[in-house]
Amino acid sequence: MSDDKTKSGGQDRKRISLSEDYEVRDWSQTFGVTADELRAAVQAVGNDAAAVEAHLKGKR
Repeated sequence: MSDDKTKSGGQDRKRISLSEDYEVRDWSQTFGVTADELRAAVQAVGNDAAAVEAHLKGKR
């Protein structure tokens, strides 16, 4: 099932979907990391944006 881009509530902004190219691009840019680094972080801590951000900041 694809992401419904017409419904962009708060819940969408708290989760990272690696199956959507535009989300990988946008979140990578937001966190200042590569797509591969983002994927590794999501693999390590799950798709919660706050957890991914904390994980990435801990590695710097």
